[in-house]
Amino acid sequence: MRLAIVSRTGAALAALAVSAFAIGTTEFVIAGLLPELAAELGVSVPTAGLLVSGYALGVVVGAPLVTMAVQRMPRKQALLGLLVLFIAGNVTSAVATGFGVLLLGRVLAALCHGAFLGVGSLAAAGLVDEKRRARAIAAMFTGLTLSTVVGVPMGTFVGQQWGWRVTFWVIAGLGVAGMAGIAALVPPMPALAASSDGSVFRRPQLWLALAMTALGFGAVYAPYTFIAPIMTSLAGYAPGDLSWLLVVFGVGLVIGNWLGARAADWRLMGTIITLLTILAALLLVFAEFPSVITLFLLGVVAFATVPAFTSRVIATGGGTTLASSAAVAAFNLGNASGAYLAGLAATADGYVATSWVGAAMAAGGLGVAVLSAALAHRQRHRHRDPAALAG
Repeated sequence: MRLAIVSRTGAALAALAVSAFAIGTTEFVIAGLLPELAAELGVSVPTAGLLVSGYALGVVVGAPLVTMAVQRMPRKQALLGLLVLFIAGNVTSAVATGFGVLLLGRVLAALCHGAFLGVGSLAAAGLVDEKRRARAIAAMFTGLTLSTVVGVPMGTFVGQQWGWRVTFWVIAGLGVAGMAGIAALVPPMPALAASSDGSVFRRPQLWLALAMTALGFGAVYAPYTFIAPIMTSLAGYAPGDLSWLLVVFGVGLVIGNWLGARAADWRLMGTIITLLTILAALLLVFAEFPSVITLFLLGVVAFATVPAFTSRVIATGGGTTLASSAAVAAFNLGNASGAYLAGLAATADGYVATSWVGAAMAAGGLGVAVLSAALAHRQRHRHRDPAALAG
């Protein structure tokens, strides 16, 4: 009986992971196709980088608004409806005749992203007991990490061989496959309690969790947005090497996601502080020595933060739907700001400066995490001290 329950839970998590794979592919594949897109659309590479920022900002705006629109729906139906929006956005990108239409398609797909991963994270967490929630979330986010191992290199290869439009058609097909998986494998799930009054956002610790998430993950996206010119112009690899280099980075993400989930279940804030410290130092090393080794290590540390950040936001937000989608919005606010600031730095000082921007953002996230931990420790101490409570 227990084996059957575990099997059903695993199948449901796998269906969510397949959909996350499709979403991750459309988010991350732009980095590998940036030079080709810029050349065909007649814009500079830093300008083409706005396709990354535009997508991320679409997630930031869409995550709370779309989540509020679907949070009263049964979760399975909400997830299926969001994937329809995702498919429409990628079809629009595939048929785009100019930069503006392509950006519109990216934003349309992005509106699904935050709400889907937000609702999906809570759905995944709700399938297991409290002690295994970070691992269940990580299981769903495995689809995102695998998208960098398989989806992004595949999309980069397809785009270089047959054009970037074909890449978006393939991603739209992945969205259809994700819908089929959820329809067949995810059990009916009730809607979660609505939190549309926004009272959850009165909690200072939630805002600190969102800030460390945005800064910490934005630190990764600063150099990753321009990974193609970094690895070709600075590290000396050929353009044809980008596919396997992205596979190496993606393998690092998978390993980091697995390790980070277990560390977060063991000691959440300690894991976050440790990872942000390592990330800041590693980005300084990557700035001077971009190579396959440092790229792999960057991938490990980058996605080790994901289950930890997500768990922290959900915990400080009381497990509400809005808090979960806010976590996704925070990740993408970091993506947008990291990509934008790195584009400015690259224009002024070259692509090496993108890693400097990332290191500075990681250091900022570390400061926020230390503050959050200190405030939590102080609050626990006050609750234990009757004199402090009385005063």
